[in-house]
Amino acid sequence: MNSLVSGNYHPLHALRILGFWLLSLSLSFESQAQSVSAPTAGSLLTPDQFLGYKLGSRFTTHAEILRYVDHVVAHTPSRMKLVRYGSTYEKRPLEVVQIASAENFGRLEDVRHNNLKLAGLESGTGQRQQPAVCWLSYNVHGDEAVSSEAVMQVLYDLANPQDQQMQEWLKNTVVIVDPCVNPDGRDRYANWYNRVHNQATNANPDSWEHHQPWPGGRYNHYYFDLNRDWAWQTQTESKQRIVLYNQWLPAVHADFHEMGPNNTYYFSPAAKPFHADITPWQRKFQDILGDYNKVAFDKNNWLYFTRETYDLFAPTYGDTWPTFNGAIGMTYEQGGGGPAGVAYARQDGDTLTLGQRIAHHHSASRATIQATAERHDDLLREFQAYFTNAKNKPQGEFKTYVVSAGNDPGQLRNFTQYLDRQQISYGYAAKRTKTRGYNYTSGKTESVQIEPRDVVVSMYQPKSTLAKVLFEPRPQLEDSLTYDITSWALPYAFGVKAYALPGRLDASGATPNPAMVRGSAAAPAERPYAYLARWNSLQDVRFLSRLLQQKVKVRYASKEFEAEGQKFAPGTLVITRTGNEAMGPLFDQLVRAQADSAGTVVTAVKSGFSTSGRDLGSGTVHFVKQPNVAVVAGPGIDATAFGEVWHFFEQQLGYPITVLGSDYLSRVSMQKYDVLILPNGNYADIYPDKALESLKAWVRDGGKLIALEGAAKFLSSKKDFLLKTKAADSVAIKKEAKANPYKLLRRYGDADREEAGEAVQGSVFRVQLDNTHPLAFGYGDTYFALIRTPLNYRFMEKGGWNVGVIKKDSYSAGFIGAKARKELTDTFVVGTQELGKGEVVYLGDNPLFRAFWQGGKLLFGNAVFLVGQ
Repeated sequence: MNSLVSGNYHPLHALRILGFWLLSLSLSFESQAQSVSAPTAGSLLTPDQFLGYKLGSRFTTHAEILRYVDHVVAHTPSRMKLVRYGSTYEKRPLEVVQIASAENFGRLEDVRHNNLKLAGLESGTGQRQQPAVCWLSYNVHGDEAVSSEAVMQVLYDLANPQDQQMQEWLKNTVVIVDPCVNPDGRDRYANWYNRVHNQATNANPDSWEHHQPWPGGRYNHYYFDLNRDWAWQTQTESKQRIVLYNQWLPAVHADFHEMGPNNTYYFSPAAKPFHADITPWQRKFQDILGDYNKVAFDKNNWLYFTRETYDLFAPTYGDTWPTFNGAIGMTYEQGGGGPAGVAYARQDGDTLTLGQRIAHHHSASRATIQATAERHDDLLREFQAYFTNAKNKPQGEFKTYVVSAGNDPGQLRNFTQYLDRQQISYGYAAKRTKTRGYNYTSGKTESVQIEPRDVVVSMYQPKSTLAKVLFEPRPQLEDSLTYDITSWALPYAFGVKAYALPGRLDASGATPNPAMVRGSAAAPAERPYAYLARWNSLQDVRFLSRLLQQKVKVRYASKEFEAEGQKFAPGTLVITRTGNEAMGPLFDQLVRAQADSAGTVVTAVKSGFSTSGRDLGSGTVHFVKQPNVAVVAGPGIDATAFGEVWHFFEQQLGYPITVLGSDYLSRVSMQKYDVLILPNGNYADIYPDKALESLKAWVRDGGKLIALEGAAKFLSSKKDFLLKTKAADSVAIKKEAKANPYKLLRRYGDADREEAGEAVQGSVFRVQLDNTHPLAFGYGDTYFALIRTPLNYRFMEKGGWNVGVIKKDSYSAGFIGAKARKELTDTFVVGTQELGKGEVVYLGDNPLFRAFWQGGKLLFGNAVFLVGQ
């Protein structure tokens, strides 16, 4: 300061000194922030101290959450272990923290192995004198972001030696914490929110920060709902997590969620329907957990509800799938979610804050750990009994499930790999046996013939309950008010011929040679004239897509033929040497290598002559042009429906696809694209009249338009499109009203039941196929579709092809309301029409639903690659 008032004072000199002082101050603040953020030896920081802001005042990015996790684990080396189990599609880490008391921490592996022995999944006798394993999963839905904020406080409690209650509970439980199941979705939400929220918190629901842009943060990279993927494991996050989960098999699993911001808090017991295979003990412990949570919530005067909305039926969820794996599975739902932000003005006049939401999830987490610890003896006893009973006294009328060895080899391999991931044991039939059983194809109990090498799944195994749930033809539904699919049987999902038998079956047959379920034809003595590949499954579509990308010229047969003693159905790929001469000897190597990689069997033939049917040079053998494919995404499009298409091309086929935004679609020159896919969505704003005329002109010029679900419905009301909905029978309605004038006097309390009468909740229907049409190549005369909405379409008139239809008595499994059942009688499902030089493919049902309905993927492949060629 003296220099500023001395005789040597100069304004420029003063400015230099002031600048140096401000720079020093800035560096000082930076160093202080770094010292707060960096782990300090000997000092365990609270989340507030570590982050530099109060927990609940903003949303924390995934990277910062993991930094705090690292900090806590680094300061608790004798009681915590960080395990990285994988990474997301966007390469964010997936981690869990394993926590135990100091006494139990050194024998974590012993606890894990002993747990598997109790379940009968490892040899040896398990001992129940050990901690029970409690697994807590947070943030499976990315924009239900409060749980990953709460987990930091939970981890601090678990690490804090001053928290005597928690340290006491840890003596009887090993806690596994997954701080963020869906990092990609979380960061999509958190980064958006932190960018747009007001500096002064704005609780007004109209504010920008309460309205996420499309597609929102709920889903993972491919816009899949990871909470609907536990049973199917189609996404990389699920596949990697389940590997680790199966290495532990916890006794308790809690899944932390959020619901709408005007709701309160939900904890167990769950709502009906309960699946019939949930044991009395599992139901009882739902009540026990509710009692533990009530104590804390009542003490704090927090509002909550139980036994509503959230049921335990479909095996797809983070509460049901663990339940069918012997755990006590539960969902926690906090009012809030993506719209809530940091503060939200509720309809009841109160303001819901992020801090309150954190406190509720934090409390439920502690209650779950406490219940596990204090009831660990009961939990371990019942855990062991669950698997012992599953192995020795399996539930249900069927004791064996059989999948025919005559199914497509690639599809059969997919099926057994799925069983391996689920830890469901299987063997192979030793001999030909005639017996009675339920035939999934016919839907009847009848005489069935078992052949050697058929896959045999016995219910006398530790995972028999899970196997039963996944195989059961018609799950017993105690209440129609459930919020997800009601049928999912694996034989329907995989599109395989299978039987359910009431008795046991010898499964000691030899394991088939791998060549029987995969591989390519052996190299012949001389160069073959052509290679033939049957067209039966996704593996064959993958094979075609790889050949096309390698610039191999491929054709397909549109008629049945016989060559060298073998019959080949329509759709068979014909890969001739002619047209591929430029590849030289690489041609043979490439075809065989790609067939082996894709899991497709190819047959080498020496001649283009067919012993019956058309020869390989016939005009009925069509050239397959490599299509340039685009799909529409963005506002107006169902994000998950788009994601299913995107994932199909990128992850299942490995075929390039261009994503076109709905907001700029009108400015795109469509001439460069051969195929345009319209996923389910609302197209009124995307294709107003002028834009729709341009779309039709593109089709007439040779383009192929594939319209799924809502897109097909949109086109059904437009000129030049042949698909039409059934007209309401106004005469019948008037007659009914006249006969019963009091029918309109409805009870308000029956509203939910009446809506159920119009619902189709993931029900399986037998679709009759015209398999002479390229859209149905590779199928028999039926296809089992998972229908989720009444289609209510008329059969198309002349000029259109009704390739797949539902006729009378086509229902197979799942819940469907009486009114919806009528609408799904004599209705169009899939088909095509020619429009000028191009084609329109209507898919009223979505064959790519959640990527687990394997039987529909060939149909979609037909639509992309074969139709219109």
